Amino acid sequence: MTDFDSHFPPKNARTHEVCGPSALSFALALAGQLGGTAVWLREAWQGDQINPVGFAPYVDPQQLLLALAPSHLDLLASAEEALRSGSVTLVVMEITKPVGLTEGRRLQLASQHGNAMGLCILPQGMGSNAAQTRWRCSPVFDPDPNADSTLQNWEIIKNKSGTHAAWTVKWNAQTHRINVVSKTAQR
Repeated sequence: MTDFDSHFPPKNARTHEVCGPSALSFALALAGQLGGTAVWLREAWQGDQINPVGFAPYVDPQQLLLALAPSHLDLLASAEEALRSGSVTLVVMEITKPVGLTEGRRLQLASQHGNAMGLCILPQGMGSNAAQTRWRCSPVFDPDPNADSTLQNWEIIKNKSGTHAAWTVKWNAQTHRINVVSKTAQR
């Protein structure tokens, strides 16, 4: 099995992608683990919102700036500017339309210039060839009724600089760390 710590958090100064039903949990855990200021961008037409009470176990709400963009292109332009600024640690983009190779490459260059990490949350089956890694995240049933967090299955399905791998993980809200759960512990 590949060592989780060599893959998470993903490589800094690059843009990554995440999909699946637990993609939001992945993004929040990443923001919590990285620390610093994070910008969360989404298109204004989306009716649902992330709630500060819900993400407080992952990241301090004061460290997360939520922004609404009027369109897909405005979201990408805002993300590029935020990544390039050097003022944030992470830029999370909720993507609803495909990101072309040119746009994806611009995000990569902005990440490198600003020494920040970009993370695109996207629908299953969509992605950019420019992304460094793509993760698929899904919940796993936790038989412990006193569990403080849901087990997650995190899988790397695209990796430009390594192998694909999968782990069962659990967020520890007290330490702000991801714990890898062994197969034995799941029984």
